[in-house]
Amino acid sequence: MNELTINGLTFEPYLKESDIQKQVQRVASEIRASLTTDNPLLLCVLNGAFVFAADLLRALDMPEAEISFVRFKSYEGTSSTGEIKQLIGLTEDITGREVVIVEDIVDTGLTAVKLRELLVSHGAKSVVMAALLFKPASITVGQKPEFVGFEIPSRFIIGYGLDLDGKVRGLRDIMVLKENEK
Repeated sequence: MNELTINGLTFEPYLKESDIQKQVQRVASEIRASLTTDNPLLLCVLNGAFVFAADLLRALDMPEAEISFVRFKSYEGTSSTGEIKQLIGLTEDITGREVVIVEDIVDTGLTAVKLRELLVSHGAKSVVMAALLFKPASITVGQKPEFVGFEIPSRFIIGYGLDLDGKVRGLRDIMVLKENEK
C-alpha cells in the first residue's frame, strides 16, 4: 500500500501484513510454552486488539482456550487523554484462571496497569500481557508486556485494528503518520 490520507493526515507504510503474521506466530508459540493449563482465557482489549486477538487465538492452536473482551478508552484523535474509562467490563469468573491480556499497543502503560490490578483483584491465577506493539519510550507506568510482537518508536500508527477516530481498522498493514504531519 502507498501513502494514505485520513482526516487530513498522511500515513506511509510501516509494517507489512506478512511481517505481522510472523510475529503473531512467534508470540503464540511463546505464550503456549509459558502456560501451565490448556484452558487460558484471552482477554482482548477492544477495540484495537480485536484483529490481533483473533489471529493470536488461531495461532495458539489450543482448542480449550477461551476469549472474552473488555473495553477501555484513553485516546482521542492521535494522542492519549491520560484518563482511562472502562466502557465494557469483565463478566467471566476468572478465579484460578491463567489470563492473557491481548493488547494492540502499549504506550503509556496506564491501561495495562489498571487491567492487571482488576484481574488480580478478581482472583486470576496468573496475568500476562501480549501486545502486538510496544512503545518503550512512551511508557510512564507499569512494565513491558511479557510478550511483544514489535517494539516501535513513539509515533502514531494505524491499521491492523488500530484506528484514527474509528477509521482504518481494517487495513491489513500498519501505517505510520509521516514525520512532517505532526
